[in-house]
Amino acid sequence: MKLYRSKIPDIAHTVIETLVAEGAIEVNAENKAEAEKDIAAIMEEFLRRDNALREQVREHMAERNVPYEQYGKTRSQMAEEWGHPSGDEVPRFFARQIVENFMISHFVEEVYADDKDIYKRVIDLVRKHDVDERAIRDEAKDKIKNVAEGTVDYEIALSKAIREVKKRYGLIA
Repeated sequence: MKLYRSKIPDIAHTVIETLVAEGAIEVNAENKAEAEKDIAAIMEEFLRRDNALREQVREHMAERNVPYEQYGKTRSQMAEEWGHPSGDEVPRFFARQIVENFMISHFVEEVYADDKDIYKRVIDLVRKHDVDERAIRDEAKDKIKNVAEGTVDYEIALSKAIREVKKRYGLIA
């Protein structure tokens, strides 16, 4: 799962609103914004660590002249060393963090549901906000059919087209 900063407020709002509506947690109306900020902070910290990991991977690869094709493997290894979730682990990580937050938060009045039930529900809610990167890439490729594939111009055009598609969907500014 890839998390976009622009999606964080929506995810936080959805989690609080849904869990309150389902009676899993109780949050006073005046505390909802703060409860959402707590959840957003969890995701912001994840992004901060993810960016730090990305930079560390790049430095590691540059120092050792590791080819770019090994980026995914190197990133996975370093993420495991750091204890940083990736891929399908990300929604589970958020769910654990959010459940723990509910137990200590001053903005959540009461937790009525079992931890495991909230955990499962949060995973579902987070996954609903997942972005289909393949669909974005396919849409971008459709926009540049006139450029010969495998060329430098193609890579540049594809990068620009992906950026445009992501902007249109509100994923990036």
